[in-house]
Amino acid sequence: MKSFSYTGTTPAGKQVKGTINAEDERDFMSQVNAKGLTNLKYEEKDIESSKTIKKFSTKDLAFCCRQLAAMLTSGLTLVKALDILSKEQPTEQAKQVWQSVYENVQKGESFSSSLEMYRGVFPEFLISMVNAGETSGQLDVIMQRMSDHYAKEQKMNNTIKGAMTYPIILGFLCIVIIIAMFTFIMPTFAGLYESEDDMPAFTRAMMAFSDSLVHFWYIYILVIVGIIFGVTYVMKIPSTRLKWDKFIIKGPAFGPLVVKIYTARFARTLSSLYSSGIPMVECLRRSSAILGNRYIDECFENVIDEVKQGETLSASIQRTEIFDSMFCSIIFVGEEAGALDTILGKTAEYYDEEADSAVARLVSLLEPVMIIIMGVAVCMLLLAVFPALYGSFDNIAS
Repeated sequence: MKSFSYTGTTPAGKQVKGTINAEDERDFMSQVNAKGLTNLKYEEKDIESSKTIKKFSTKDLAFCCRQLAAMLTSGLTLVKALDILSKEQPTEQAKQVWQSVYENVQKGESFSSSLEMYRGVFPEFLISMVNAGETSGQLDVIMQRMSDHYAKEQKMNNTIKGAMTYPIILGFLCIVIIIAMFTFIMPTFAGLYESEDDMPAFTRAMMAFSDSLVHFWYIYILVIVGIIFGVTYVMKIPSTRLKWDKFIIKGPAFGPLVVKIYTARFARTLSSLYSSGIPMVECLRRSSAILGNRYIDECFENVIDEVKQGETLSASIQRTEIFDSMFCSIIFVGEEAGALDTILGKTAEYYDEEADSAVARLVSLLEPVMIIIMGVAVCMLLLAVFPALYGSFDNIAS
């Protein structure tokens, strides 16, 4: 990973400077071209690999943004606030990253360009919002919004994790019980038959499966690992991922619930970006990207083109047939009233509550599926065992 320090001119004629973290010079130029900079001057710098860490979690970002917002609101300078924040980090790697950001800002770099140097660590969304805060002179307000945004994201993540705890435990027990039935219980009934030829066809098949599970368990493990790697590889194919992402939001029963969760995240992100003064086109691009759904990204390419041509946002989103009609109607009201940022903020709060309910309903759909799977396994065991039991009863009676 290399660091490129640059100066250039924006399309509006403003001279800017900053630092970009890139794999190589081609990657750097690609990022610069995306910014539309001209009169470019740059130099390459090496960065320490020890400063490269995994992406900050939502919980970490909520904490850092909350601390920065509190310090900036109380009147501390950004440099002093970053110095204090870097010393409060719980891990040495996090301290190194924030210390580096602090040093760059102290040297005269902008806060957003300092964060951009660690693009793999800080999300694009945060970098864009910080840039908007610096441009508007409301960095303290922006940091408070980011704190609220990431706090709600963390709440959503905790809700999903908490709701998934019971299904995960139930699924694990289901697997353990099925394995136990076919490795410990099923073989004990094999002695009830004098030979395999006396077994019914279904019982013979279940006995064969039980025997293979006992003696060739490693083959099953290899098959499962192969399936996992195969699915992972297939999901990296753009066309396959596109179809899967479309199925997620269009599927029966669970599709509308997933859309509720997406709507909450989209409304909250769009509200934060738009109220910060970022152009609508950029707001739409980043709000759709944060959902991580390729089908939605593809649909929003058309939305962005239509908005550029003067189409209303509500009409363009309605044509995607992704979000429900009520959400599109709310956006229409916000556009007509000239209060889209306020309307989006209230809408985000409403859909946050709807998302919590959607998560609960999604989990409730998983529970009966697992119970059915367990029931089918028990039923197959009984169907295989009952003929042997009946045969032994007949022998006793005779």
